Amino acid sequence: MRAQSGFTLIELMIVVAIASILAAVAIPQYGDYTMRAKVSNVLAAAAPLKTAVALCVQENGGEAAACSTPTAAVPSAIPVFSATREVASAKVDKGDIELTLAGDLGSGLGGQTVNMELQLGTSSLSWFNSTSVTNAAAKEAITRTNIPMVVATQ
Repeated sequence: MRAQSGFTLIELMIVVAIASILAAVAIPQYGDYTMRAKVSNVLAAAAPLKTAVALCVQENGGEAAACSTPTAAVPSAIPVFSATREVASAKVDKGDIELTLAGDLGSGLGGQTVNMELQLGTSSLSWFNSTSVTNAAAKEAITRTNIPMVVATQ
C-alpha cells in the first residue's frame, strides 16, 4: 500500500473556518479604518481655513464678524476654498466653518456636512465640531477633539 498524502477533509474545513472567523473580524475593522482616514483628511482640509480665521480674528481685535468667505461684493482675509477629494465645498461665516463632504465618500459620509463653530476666549480660540454624519464611528472621529463648551451665566 502507498502512503496517503495531502489534507483530509476535516483539516481543510478547520482552515476554512479559521479564515472565515478572521475575515469576519478584519473586514469591518478595515472599513472603520478607511472611514477614519477619510474623516482625518476632511479635518485636515479645514486647517488652512482655521489658520486664516485665527489671523483674521487677531487682525480685527478679537472680533470674528469680518471673517467670512469672500464674495464679489465683499472681499475678505479668508481665502477661497479649493475642493479636495473628500470636501466638495467649504464656507466661512463669521469664523464658523462649514464643510460639505464629497458625494462619493461612502460609509454614510457623502454629501453630509461638518460644522466647526468658532469659540472665542479672552486669549484663545477653538472650534466645536458637529456634523450631520450618522455613522457613529465617523461622528466620534469628527467630534473627539471637542473641548466642553462653557456657558457663561450671569
